[in-house]
Amino acid sequence: MATPKIEKPRGVLNLEAGQKKFQLSMYLPVPKLVLFVEHYWIVRWDLRDEEPYLQQNLPHPTVHLVFERGHSRIVGLMHGKFSQRLEGQGCVFGIKFRPGGFYPFLKSPLSAFTDKSLPIESVFPVHSTVLENTILSKESDEDMVEVAEGFLRQHMPARDQNLTLITDMMNFIVSNHDVTRVEDIADRFGIARRTLQRLFSQYVGIGPKWVIRRYRLHEAAEQLAAHNPVDLPTLALNLGYFDEAHFNKDFKMYVGSTPGAYAKNSSK
Repeated sequence: MATPKIEKPRGVLNLEAGQKKFQLSMYLPVPKLVLFVEHYWIVRWDLRDEEPYLQQNLPHPTVHLVFERGHSRIVGLMHGKFSQRLEGQGCVFGIKFRPGGFYPFLKSPLSAFTDKSLPIESVFPVHSTVLENTILSKESDEDMVEVAEGFLRQHMPARDQNLTLITDMMNFIVSNHDVTRVEDIADRFGIARRTLQRLFSQYVGIGPKWVIRRYRLHEAAEQLAAHNPVDLPTLALNLGYFDEAHFNKDFKMYVGSTPGAYAKNSSK
């Protein structure tokens, strides 16, 4: 029986508005896969009597294996905002790997895969259309997860000690909001900055500075959408920015609006 993940998703922009248009469910992996997989996600929508809806996300530093009718693929880490147009009726099933968790399957640096998608067959010896039909034909979430886990178990990679290290560093970044510099990670784990950069490029697909900044932007978007007054200069400083102007620039670059405009739109 699949175990639901009871946690508010981060990175889904304007979540409250989106929840009126689609249903998002998340499930935890079995213990044997927890080092590689963060969770499974399923999005369902029925907009047959409504206008299409554009859902936007600020992606995590992760790889997703996505099953969508006629468009199943492996999606690499995305630098910028990702948009998905929802129309009619549909369902998408995804496997969200942990940061670094896809490297043992790919066995080559993820930096070459950033901002790109790969055919499933280029990594796994399977017929993707058959697997896509098998997963999406299931009526229940639990059955979908069961098929996906069976597939992953068949292709389980060897254990990689560096992956455990990457996971520990990611947990350190997420759990400690005062981590705002690459040196904070290097000092905590006793790793030279150059070695740290190389590990992140190989396993995650991008440098640690970008990863820190992305998680802090997730925190900012979450606070701004909480309908509570937010002091922007203080928020910027707490997230490691020198001043509010730099924070506003980064937020607008990646989210597509200023922090003030995002907070205002989230309250509608």
